[in-house]
Amino acid sequence: MISFTSVTKQYGSNATLAVNNVSLTISKGEHFALLGPNGAGKTTLVKMLLGFIRPSNGTITLDGVPCSDPLSRSGIGYLPENIRIPQYLSGLQFLVRQAVLSGMHAEEYGKRINDIVALVGMKDSFRAKVKTYSKGMLQRIGLASAILTGTKVLVLDEPQSGLDPIGIRDVRSIMEGLRQTGVTIILNSHLLSEVEKTCDTAAIINKGAIVLSNNIRDLSASGETLEDMFVRIIGGAHA
Repeated sequence: MISFTSVTKQYGSNATLAVNNVSLTISKGEHFALLGPNGAGKTTLVKMLLGFIRPSNGTITLDGVPCSDPLSRSGIGYLPENIRIPQYLSGLQFLVRQAVLSGMHAEEYGKRINDIVALVGMKDSFRAKVKTYSKGMLQRIGLASAILTGTKVLVLDEPQSGLDPIGIRDVRSIMEGLRQTGVTIILNSHLLSEVEKTCDTAAIINKGAIVLSNNIRDLSASGETLEDMFVRIIGGAHA
């Protein structure tokens, strides 16, 4: 579904490489975790996938379409870490705008919105103004927006940020439910215990380069938790 081939990103001629010769393949329906310390290159990879910026070298394709082509973004849903929604909109108005911008017709998004707000626990609040929302409610309506447009791929940046333990469990349950639909998920999260529970594969990036990529079950077979492995690898890389 998604392929990064020898991808490099440098922001200036004398700058350190933000992404250094990264190659990754993410299969259709796979739940993939992109892990790394702050400043490791995770956000740059995501921005290139979404077409916000272009790689300096290498190629990125989504379902066989180069990410330089706007058509590649059809069917992608994105939840940024800090979602910002105009305060004068209601949750419903925001979702309708997202649906229209993605090219959906009213008969398509009407029932879909009702189903999704129920899924994310916003059925009783999605008609209220966004300015009345708590941080957790903003995350939920943002997740609803990503699911609404992400019929093929979901890119979730810290989706459990600001959520209480019930909300964290709900997001985990939603991700598991999405397996049945075949949606591919790229998850960026610092909650490594949740990554172990929800993802198939994890890659650790540090200083722009992939330092580990493997199946979660294979990583867990060593008896070491993902968190311990992350600290060991990144700690050594920073030593």
